[in-house]
Amino acid sequence: MEKIESIEPKNNLDGLSRKAYIERKTGETDIKLNINIDGEGKSSINTGIGFFDHMLSLFSKHGFFDLEVQAKGDLYVDSHHTIEDVGIVLGQAIKEALRDKRGIKRYGMAYVPMDEALAMVVVDLSGRPFLVFDAEFSAEKIGSLDSQMIEEFFRAVASNAGMTLHVKILYGKNDHHKAEAIFKAFGRALDDAVKIDLRISGVMSTKGILG
Repeated sequence: MEKIESIEPKNNLDGLSRKAYIERKTGETDIKLNINIDGEGKSSINTGIGFFDHMLSLFSKHGFFDLEVQAKGDLYVDSHHTIEDVGIVLGQAIKEALRDKRGIKRYGMAYVPMDEALAMVVVDLSGRPFLVFDAEFSAEKIGSLDSQMIEEFFRAVASNAGMTLHVKILYGKNDHHKAEAIFKAFGRALDDAVKIDLRISGVMSTKGILG
């Protein structure tokens, strides 16, 4: 898998694109992932789970992150290991790409509607991993994605990126719409949080570090 090429950074202090390449292989999954924080929203996703691929491409597009994911997992068992492990690797990649988090806004929030559904996602790149997930799905599966695994994916991302993440469906009926609104909102909220604010000296914390 080739690494993502550098592009002109959009909002970086040191002139270097914020990218990461992570490989993770276990007895259950084999994952290769590239991310460019300062990207254009391009994606190439193949996890073997079609609806999950679609959700990751939405995250990439709406967050302006260039994202490549190649994942092989034990789907003959179920989708659990593949989805959770992609979340682990994505979280690790976000953390690595942001390095010391110098100059970033740290906080991001987005409300995204999808027809009758409305999602809210709030991100704090604090270094303290925590997930609040307030969303219910009526169906066991959305396409080939186990709906219960959406929460587990975000838990894995938050834990490994060191972010506090709040996800809430304010209202909605259609599970596809609710999931799509969540992933779009996550992309937009994270895009907001990683933006550089030139008023910030060092990092946005009175402690002087973002864990």
